[in-house]
Amino acid sequence: MRWREQAQRWAPAIFAIALGVLLSIDVPATAADPATERTRLAGVLRQLDTIDRLIDESAEAAAVRGTRYHFDYPRLHADVDRMRAGIEQYLNPVRAQPRDDEALNGLYTAEGETP
Repeated sequence: MRWREQAQRWAPAIFAIALGVLLSIDVPATAADPATERTRLAGVLRQLDTIDRLIDESAEAAAVRGTRYHFDYPRLHADVDRMRAGIEQYLNPVRAQPRDDEALNGLYTAEGETP
């Protein structure tokens, strides 16, 4: 049981690291042809799906604990959904439209009861 408790405690940090790695993928603009770019972005969508599942699992495990500070899983979930929507919009454009320049929230620590 000790291992499970440690895994639950480190889950938010693991998610933040995974998200950072995902966002740090650097593709040189001159070397990326459209087919390769679409393939890589489809891979990013699959990784976002995996992150979504991990967020849900960790949120369920964290709901059991009654700590004062907790990781704000709904906010992280919303940011992942926002990234997914942006990539899907790029891959399947309806027509050229101005970009929505709303920034990701990025603040995932909340005080009080678990939502």
